[in-house]
Amino acid sequence: MEPKPGTALTVAMVALTLTTGMVEAVSFLALGPVFTAVQTGNTLFLGFAVAGAGGFAVAGAGGLSVVASLVSLGGFAVGAVLGARFESIVDLRGRRWFVGALCAEAALLGVAGAVAWQIQRPDEPLTIRHYAVTALVALAMGMRNVTTMRAKVPDVPTTVVTRTMTALLGGSPLGLDTRIPMGARNELRRTAAVAAMFAGGLLGAWLLFESVRPPVVLLATAAIVVAVALGYALTPGRGVSETRAAH
Repeated sequence: MEPKPGTALTVAMVALTLTTGMVEAVSFLALGPVFTAVQTGNTLFLGFAVAGAGGFAVAGAGGLSVVASLVSLGGFAVGAVLGARFESIVDLRGRRWFVGALCAEAALLGVAGAVAWQIQRPDEPLTIRHYAVTALVALAMGMRNVTTMRAKVPDVPTTVVTRTMTALLGGSPLGLDTRIPMGARNELRRTAAVAAMFAGGLLGAWLLFESVRPPVVLLATAAIVVAVALGYALTPGRGVSETRAAH
């Protein structure tokens, strides 16, 4: 059963957007450079690396890595498939898949943090451990993308903000696009999503630059996702829609 649209779901999605910024700070600054949620950028990185822009770097924080990009893409693909199957099965059984999906994502991020425990600094040369962590985080983000597509909160996909920024500007008094819904509520939601992505990236990078170890940032991110799941589950009157996502 679908989560009920409303303020509680929107707040949850904005909070998840913040965690994407934190995850990508770890991914880009400590595991690559590579993305694990924003696969558009990661696909471009792979193209640049194959073309030789990164010297076909297999290890090292200074260049683009074909291996890291492939591992991220593979992990994301597996996560999207498993997420779709898991959430569809739970949904078809008439159960509430949203909170369960967030808990599964948090568990994956927690495992990634545990696997990353030996990673001390963001500038370490890439190793098998780095690639394993990249795969696990990308797996979680693949599942996250399925979750956010099914939740259907307008302008808050949680892992990208390009379309959100376009809607924010196009639907503003400057753009006045007749096909983009306008109004204070829409503008507030879009602004919050963009601000959350920026804040998450800022927070994640600041923690790393302040010598907080990458695995600690991942575990903190997992804790926030759990908090979002619990907060949404315990919100009074949130309810669910009886309309199934499959329909």
